[in-house]
Amino acid sequence: MHNSKEQLEVLEQIGKARVLVVGDVMLDRYWSGRASRLSPEAPVPVVALDKVAEIPGGAANVAANIAGLGANVTIAGVTGKDGSGEALRRSLRTFNISDEALVVCETRQTTTKTRVLVHNQQIARIDDETTSPLAGPDEQTLCGHVASLAANVNAIVVSDYAKGCLTESVLKAVIDSAAAAGKPVIVDPKARDLSKYNGATLLTPNLNEALNAAGLGDGCEEHAALAANLILERVKIESLLITLGEHGMMLCKRGMPEEHFPSLARQVFDVTGAGDTVVAVLAAALAAGAPLSTAISLANIAAGLAVEKVGTSAISVEELRNALNESALHMSAES
Repeated sequence: MHNSKEQLEVLEQIGKARVLVVGDVMLDRYWSGRASRLSPEAPVPVVALDKVAEIPGGAANVAANIAGLGANVTIAGVTGKDGSGEALRRSLRTFNISDEALVVCETRQTTTKTRVLVHNQQIARIDDETTSPLAGPDEQTLCGHVASLAANVNAIVVSDYAKGCLTESVLKAVIDSAAAAGKPVIVDPKARDLSKYNGATLLTPNLNEALNAAGLGDGCEEHAALAANLILERVKIESLLITLGEHGMMLCKRGMPEEHFPSLARQVFDVTGAGDTVVAVLAAALAAGAPLSTAISLANIAAGLAVEKVGTSAISVEELRNALNESALHMSAES
């Protein structure tokens, strides 16, 4: 059982924390409207557009979640020289996220996911992206941004969506700079070969990602501990946190028994975005000086709150504080 007083003290310190998020930034665009008839040109609905929303996606969504907790956030990544890149920057500024380390690349477009919603139901998604590895002067510029910022933050998040930003050189710049500055690196991975993140503090794969990385693609939740041990044998990292969706999460350290954090969700409506919530709260709490176990316990509470909501939504410090106070009252009533 984790000390709720200590957890509340961490929440109070998050507003002073500084976090750098490095990774594949995206623009999430939503076209919402009504449909009352089919097109005469094809058997598809004709959508009368009511609203367009443009919000941070991918690594930028992780940054927005951290900023929503009150921390000071800088995002490092790459966009195209296009309207979507400009829209992403505008959206980031509404969250008070610094875009000083976003590199504008003239040879690639901003990764954009456009979702068409009719009566709040998604009927189509259009992906516009470049997944080729970042190279040349743009890669060097991004590495330079990361190296110069690492010493001035309290924690670094690597958010990998396999869109080409996190090249070997960029990851080396992140991990080497963090090691030199004594700062933790939390990685939300997408690669099957997790050794590309050698030197990171903590990896946070979901169950399927962990099983695939361990070569246990046909496994299930009962194989999570085995997968973790296989990964820790092959990858030079301090800790591995496997997120298990509605079943909570499991922390594994080399040579130590795994620690389970059962889900605290009262009802599970939607697990979408829970992974970003976990990474955001972990990073913010570690940046605020929390021990790893305390940071994970807070992230677990946040994940429980996130899956009780429909769709992706950031969890606020106030929601976490209320959950902790409610838990303390419940324990006091039982004792």
